[in-house]
Amino acid sequence: MTLNELFDSGDGMTPEGMEFLERLVKELDVPVSRYEEAERRYQSVGDWLCRDDSTLKDLDPDVYVQGSFRLGTPIRPVNEHEDYDIDLVCELSAGKSNLTQQQLKELLGVEMKAYAKAHGMSEAGESRRCWTLDYADGAQFHLDALPAIPDGGEKRRILREAQLDTPWAETAIAITDIDHPNYRNLHGEWPHSNPRGYTEWFRSRMRENFEQMREAVAIAMEANVEDIPSYTIKTPLQQAVQVFKRHRDHMFADDPEDKPISVILTTLAGLSYQGERTVAEAVVGILGRMESHITVDQHGNAVIANPTDPQENFADRWVLAPKKRANFYKWLQEAKRDLNSILQERTSHRLTEAAMESFGERGARAAAAGGGVRGAMTKFLQRAASVLNAPHKKAAHWPAKQAGHWVQIHKVTWTARGFSRPQRIRSGDHSLMKGASILFEASSNVDYPYDVHWQITNTGKEASDANTLRGGFYPGGTLTRGHAKRAEPIGFTGTHSAQCFIVKDGHLVAKSDIFIVRVR
Repeated sequence: MTLNELFDSGDGMTPEGMEFLERLVKELDVPVSRYEEAERRYQSVGDWLCRDDSTLKDLDPDVYVQGSFRLGTPIRPVNEHEDYDIDLVCELSAGKSNLTQQQLKELLGVEMKAYAKAHGMSEAGESRRCWTLDYADGAQFHLDALPAIPDGGEKRRILREAQLDTPWAETAIAITDIDHPNYRNLHGEWPHSNPRGYTEWFRSRMRENFEQMREAVAIAMEANVEDIPSYTIKTPLQQAVQVFKRHRDHMFADDPEDKPISVILTTLAGLSYQGERTVAEAVVGILGRMESHITVDQHGNAVIANPTDPQENFADRWVLAPKKRANFYKWLQEAKRDLNSILQERTSHRLTEAAMESFGERGARAAAAGGGVRGAMTKFLQRAASVLNAPHKKAAHWPAKQAGHWVQIHKVTWTARGFSRPQRIRSGDHSLMKGASILFEASSNVDYPYDVHWQITNTGKEASDANTLRGGFYPGGTLTRGHAKRAEPIGFTGTHSAQCFIVKDGHLVAKSDIFIVRVR
């Protein structure tokens, strides 16, 4: 089997290699505290631009993060000398008919310089498109603020004239660029960008997976789904992008100018992702499909179209810099080879050696030493997500009706063989013994009469081998007014779930949270 055939099939992966890659990507990820700090920093800039004596207040500044922090794909710096990059958009309510790119940029520059001075920072620096704030030594942050104005209507018009369309054009913005021919002229033609649209496209590629993982975290934390910050969830697609970015950075450490850019890796990964449920499966699947999403125009030039703007080619620099194109394909082949080496290894020593060669010593050794409480929680969340995302789990077929009703699984007990006293458990609390029995009890505020349905879903090799991967709905159980019970034998190892549904007059009026059961 060739390397490409391996990455098309996913054969040959060992459990040890897959688990090592899971630990490695956790070491690449940015700590939650850094996400929170980044959020505080860009919100501080937004508050500054909107303060009472801001020169931009009347332009209704809308400040939001873009780039990897918005997509959930940043990676931690290799060492303490590298910074986290926070990319902001400062969108102002202005028009191209009475403002040049240069004037817009200078307007933002006044406030960015004032912010830096008021906060004891070095003077804000100017780059081709942005204003940059460098924080004090040790903070490991710098912030790039991009001046912009709304331009969704103009972008839609341009696309229609070209007989093109995209559902993401509504949030397009016009931005400033010193190298643009009309930078200093009052002109309707400005460069475009669409970070909000791109984010929505990227999220659409993993939405179901993301929502199910977020629900699994909420169950584990005994919290509402809405209370779980999106940056605490990492889908296999986001993790795969993080793996690719670190591998690329390590590979091109001596040639950073010509390395494949992040937006190309991210776009091709998003286009290639097919809902894989582990980072190992995602990496294999994505790398095997990436090349198929690169097209060639009539001049033989590579095209990687922006999903939010089909007129923009992310690979346009490859025309004048063919080394960039060659380096992408070189990276793709080496990424396949290096990740194949990791995913086929079994021993800790050889796994660490393989990872050191392609990801660097620091991350590889940290992954080799990983595990413990953090690893246990990660494994639980992955198992819970696998139940929520199980392909045999059926969707509710009743039409939903919002009526202010609720149902909750308020008590769950299990009884082992030889023990008469039931033991109470919480969702995902600990592993139960096979052969015991479990009792679910639910309560509801729905006025009787109504029908109760339980969805029981299980996973695992034993259930699969026995052809009992249930995921459907089962009526009844013991039923009284306001209360419902269902008893289940614990017959197979794996991660299983139960959920209670209340149906009244043919409509689904309430459903409980999902209760996770682990069986060893």
